[in-house]
Amino acid sequence: MDIEALRHFRFDEIRQSYSKKDSILYALGLGYGSDPLNPDELRFTYEQDLRAVPSMVNILAHPGFWVQRPELKLNWRKLLHAEQRFDILRPLPPEGELSATYRVTGVVDRGAAKGAWLYQRKDLNDAAGRPVAQVSSTYLLRGDGGCGMFGTAEPELPPLPQRRADHVLRQPTLPQQALLYRLSGDMNPLHASPEVARQAGFDRPILHGLCTMGIACRALISILCPGAPERLRHLSLRFSHRVYPGETIQTEIFDLGAGEIRFRSRVVERDVIVLDRGRAELAPATAPAPDEMAASPG
Repeated sequence: MDIEALRHFRFDEIRQSYSKKDSILYALGLGYGSDPLNPDELRFTYEQDLRAVPSMVNILAHPGFWVQRPELKLNWRKLLHAEQRFDILRPLPPEGELSATYRVTGVVDRGAAKGAWLYQRKDLNDAAGRPVAQVSSTYLLRGDGGCGMFGTAEPELPPLPQRRADHVLRQPTLPQQALLYRLSGDMNPLHASPEVARQAGFDRPILHGLCTMGIACRALISILCPGAPERLRHLSLRFSHRVYPGETIQTEIFDLGAGEIRFRSRVVERDVIVLDRGRAELAPATAPAPDEMAASPG
């Protein structure tokens, strides 16, 4: 890669309008609606009193596959999405207009044989310019080690407690899960074309990592704050293995108290951990919404 070109690369501001239909489609892509009589499922899939899934901040106002820009000279074919985190600063409405600013915050060189870490941040604002979320992505550039470094790294994700989980939830995925989820914006053929998947070293198309993250988000809300997704303020994790559509995802939750949560997710059929070092923060059940806090005196 051209480290100086990357250091000085600037993204254009991105604006996106999204509708209730978009929020419902995203929720269906995570498996919501599997029990159409469950009111907690309908909150995300039926337009009456609709809520947006917090993890939708990951995909809104996406900059596209910018790592293919020729001036950056990135070996994008060897790029892996390693970690993802987001902080909710204002509850995401089920429809509206948002703007996003992106920047590369740092590159950490691990050496020619080990690649490099690239850190990207998105600041998401509503139409009035108020912050909605901060989203950070960490990528492993397997083919770009030894090219130099700049900026700062994201904090290391904490390990999980060495004990039995407090809550366990199994969620089946559909064979067509990736085909449904990709309609929310990530049209990478790796998740649809058997031929492209084979070229990438997989025996069939794989599920999007951000879809697996959204399924874990769904599990956390279902277990810890049903009916109150606005209580979820932070989510971070490491992508540790692939998921194939149709497999069962088991999320194991460790409640440390005071709104501090750790979790991981595994595929039941192969007994492999697919999301690791998960961390979540929940606001107290009686906490005011950000708008109310801003209006409070003192």
